[in-house]
Formats: sequence, C-alpha cells, structure tokens
Amino acid sequence: MAQEVEHPGLLGQAHGRDEAAGLGSSFVFDEPNLIAGMLAGADSIDDMDVLRHGGTKKIFTELRAPSTLGTFLRIFTHGHVRQLDAVNSRMLLNLQTATVRAGQALLPEADELVYVDIDDTIRQTYGYAKQGAGYGYSKVKGLNAMILTATTPTSASVILGARLRKGSTASARGASKLLADGLATLKRTTASSTASSTGASSVADADNAAGLVIVRADSAYYNHDVVATVRRAQARFSITTRSNPALRRAISAIPDDSWTAIKYTDAVWDEEDKRWVSDAEVAETQYTAFTGRRKAEHVTARLIVRRVKRLNPTAGAGAGNVQGELFDTYRYHAVFTDSPMSMLIAEKAHRAHAIVESTIAELKDNALAHLPSGKFQANAAWLMLAVIAHNLTRTLAALAGAGHRRERMATIRRKLISLPARIASSGRKLRLHAPHGWRWQAGFDNVLAAIKAVARPVAHPRLRT
Repeated sequence: MAQEVEHPGLLGQAHGRDEAAGLGSSFVFDEPNLIAGMLAGADSIDDMDVLRHGGTKKIFTELRAPSTLGTFLRIFTHGHVRQLDAVNSRMLLNLQTATVRAGQALLPEADELVYVDIDDTIRQTYGYAKQGAGYGYSKVKGLNAMILTATTPTSASVILGARLRKGSTASARGASKLLADGLATLKRTTASSTASSTGASSVADADNAAGLVIVRADSAYYNHDVVATVRRAQARFSITTRSNPALRRAISAIPDDSWTAIKYTDAVWDEEDKRWVSDAEVAETQYTAFTGRRKAEHVTARLIVRRVKRLNPTAGAGAGNVQGELFDTYRYHAVFTDSPMSMLIAEKAHRAHAIVESTIAELKDNALAHLPSGKFQANAAWLMLAVIAHNLTRTLAALAGAGHRRERMATIRRKLISLPARIASSGRKLRLHAPHGWRWQAGFDNVLAAIKAVARPVAHPRLRT
C-alpha cells in the first residue's frame, strides 16, 4: 500500500537535498526498513532483525542490519525530522484519496464531521545518557511526545502530526504550530478525497464544501494562542477550562432550574418522567475568556458545565453519630467551546476526547515502547516513523473491512500482517501458500483486492521542506 501511494517517491522528494552528502539512498532504503520492522512488531533497534529472520528475508529486498539502521538514525537532524513530518502529511493525503477510490475511506465522512484531538504524554526513559530527558508534570523522568490525531464518528484515529520535546517542557509549548500544520494537512486531505469521490472540478471547489472540524483538548491547552490558531484555520474548538475566579462566578450565576441530568456513571432512566436520574447534570452559559489580554483578543463563546455530586455520606461522623449532608456539593467540569452542536451533544462529544489516550496507548504498546537512542533527534525520527507505521496499519484495517476498522494495532498485526505462509518459487516468482481455513482470510483478500484496484494517485506538487 505504501508503494501504491508513492511513499518511496515522497521520501526521495523530501530528502533529495541530501544526495550530495551521500545520504539520499540511505533515506530511501533505510526508512522503509524501519517502518516495515515497526509494522512487524519491532519496538527497538535490535528488533529490526525480525525482517531478516527465517523466510521473511526471501520476501523483501534491500534489508539492513539493525546496527546499520541504528547508525542511520543517529545522522538525523531537526531538518530531517521535519522532512519526515512532511512525508507523513503528504502520505496521509494519498492514503485518503486511494482508500476513497477503493470504497473504504481511511476517514469516512470526513467531509461532514472530523474531530481533531491534541494531547501529550511522557515516555519514561532510564539512565543519564538520554538527551533531553527530564522531569515534567507527571514527575516521571522521560521525553515528552505531543500527538495530534483526527477521527470521524465511524473511524479509528489517524495521526496528523507529532513532536518530540524535552521531558521538562510545558504541555502547550509548540501546540499552536502543530495544530496549524495538522489542520492544514486535514484540510488538504479532506478536499482532495472529496474531489476524488464527488468529481468536483477542482480541489478548491471541494475545499469550499469542507465539513465541520472540532478541535478538542484538555485544560493544559486552554490559552489564547491555541484558540486563535483554531479560528484562523476555520475550525471550532472545545477545550476544558482551568478554574479561576471569573469562571467560578459565571458558574455560580447559572440558575438552578437550568441544569439537565445526563446519562453518566450509575445513572437510571425514569420511564415515567422520561428523563435520567443521575448525579451528573449539565448547563450552559456565555463566557468571555482571556480578559487579561487586550480587548481585541477577548474570546466570547459557550461555556458548557457538567457538575457531579460529591459523595460524602459520612460527613461530620462522630462516635456513634453519623450526620448526613445539609446540602449537596458538586464538582464542576467546564468546557469552553464554539461548537454549533446542541448542549448535550457537544458535552458528550467533548468527553470523547479521551479517544486520543487510546491512540497514545497503542503507540506505547508498539514502536513507542522505547525511545531507543541516546540522541534526541534519532528518537524524534523514531517517533515520526512510528506515526507513519500507525497510519499504514489503520489503512490496512480500513481496507480489510468494517470488522477490522477499529481493532487495535496488535490485533491487526496478528490477523493481517503476521500471516503464516509457506514460501515457494515457481516460474521465477515467489508464491506464498497461506493456510486453508485462515479465519481472517476474507479481510486479507479484501486488502489485496483493494490495493490492486487502486490506481496510482495524481501527482501532487513537490514537498516544500
């Protein structure tokens, strides 16, 4: 599939300037080795030997030893890592276009609604030789990876971009730039696939018909720069707010009869009243944020507040004396948003921001189980290669059919990648004799049929690196 979407060609474009230094061929051959190893389950440099194990080495050409790949990673600079980011961006565009043509879009219904989620995580490291390692908000020594994902109501997450940062960095540092790049990538991807599926006369026509994009984030990203970046990209925002006196005053001013019970933990549906009996309720008001900045930078939007009862039934308990609560007290969770959705749908959609944690967990369960080098830029390159491997795996799952679309990467590898087969040679061709009765044969056949049906994508302008 990577060959069909011109991944080797994109690598050649991105790293073409390194030909004079004798590095161009290394990028074109060694990067696919690393990505293929990650797809096969490698999570460290030594594990890349999986591609040369047993009969696998008969299937692939231009294989590299793990030591060679480790040396290759250590030549990366910041510029090379940004080139990989550009490759991921252009490859996502090609993957979406190709899968739309195959009838199994990587991001189905992306022209209607897309959620973009941003979050960061600490990848724990050990020892003193790891460049950039430090203690951050979690009090764990490691490196900080910021991830930007895109998902639709019927798809799993794909990764628009990622940045590796030193361990002691603040969560929101560099978020505006990552968001701007990621939203631009999503806009091009959606417009191109829409033009391909609808027969629009140009990508610009499809771009004008782009759907709703909502950026979701937690309170670490509640700042003016993030909101301004989202608005410049003509997207909507849904961000958890940090508590402050102005926010508490706004919440206190909400009338008691404005709160609506929602389906939440331990909620019970009352058939007679046709409503939820729940300890969680939602209300809405208007709020102006960032009033400490100049007036032109104030942002007025909706404030959707969820309150949950504090459970403290033994308050004031003494010897043999248990006194109940005199009045209910609540915990408040406020979301600052300009979403056009109704209050209850917007609040529920914001809670689904937690899907980004599943994507981070998948990365950590696969290639990001380690940051294998002592060199910071080598680890940054490893992160970007892991992102490309993740998106290719998600494409494989989409082409395999609806039953595989939301499966975890480890499950996809077990069912569709680690296929047991006997290698035979006939007529100067290698043939793979797969087992009869393979339970997931239909999905594997769907992938092969889709790849054969996909014509090579229309040539796009050269990458700007």
